Amino acid sequence: METKVPAVVNPPYGHVLTKERWRNSLLVQSLKGAGVKLLFENELGVADFHLPNKSCILYVSECDMVAGNSYKRKLVRYRNSSSSFQELVLVENTRLSEQYFPAVQKFVVFDLGLTLLPVSGQAEASQLIAQTVHGGGRENPFRRRTSSRLLDPLVLALVQQVPGVGRVKALALLQHFSSLQQLCNAAPAELEPIVGQAAAQQIHGFFHKAS
Repeated sequence: METKVPAVVNPPYGHVLTKERWRNSLLVQSLKGAGVKLLFENELGVADFHLPNKSCILYVSECDMVAGNSYKRKLVRYRNSSSSFQELVLVENTRLSEQYFPAVQKFVVFDLGLTLLPVSGQAEASQLIAQTVHGGGRENPFRRRTSSRLLDPLVLALVQQVPGVGRVKALALLQHFSSLQQLCNAAPAELEPIVGQAAAQQIHGFFHKAS
């Protein structure tokens, strides 16, 4: 049931390739309870999990966020890896980590261009992974989240984190700019006709302030 396999092998249907350090975690125990077979392997690069639908996952816990910015280096390595897998990031959004979450969200989605999915903890993460493994791609929740990123409620919520931007202005911005990168790089003069002068300055400052 728990077989050692080379990391280069794409896990077969019904299996998840998992880093050894997750062996005794709640996430793995929940996956086993959901009928997912685990293949443990340490040589996965930065990713924590490889799924049979050619997705890989990096997990950012509340402890990672509270401990400091070292998780950012791991995220950059993850983004820069030469993996042919779709790279996903699961981030714990809890009472302990909620003050750090908007900054992590901005870094992952806007700065790195990766897909972020918030989870309440390892139990919810295991449910998402199990659904993907058993769904065989037709019911892949990760694919649904990435098929139209600009319409994703997650992205809408992120844009509303910008000072001076509410839901109406956030929707207007996402309808006007064809990509998140274009929105990030927009000059105040491009933003002003959509949201007004004051909000344009705030948005531009938000995306270009020193990190």
